[in-house]
Amino acid sequence: MTYDRLVCANCAAPVNEGRCPVCRANRQRLQQEGPFGGLNPMALIALLAILIAAVALLAHQTA
Repeated sequence: MTYDRLVCANCAAPVNEGRCPVCRANRQRLQQEGPFGGLNPMALIALLAILIAAVALLAHQTA
């Protein structure tokens, strides 16, 4: 989940505005997670399955 859609339970403002210390801490934590931090585990598994299938197809075509 991206932090631009989150609402802080402490100050009821969007987290991306960083109005309170809780917002700023959560915004920093979400930014440090990296590009795949917001994906749920099922999306990561599906992405991995597609990647494995593509590599297998490429290996089959070159053999």
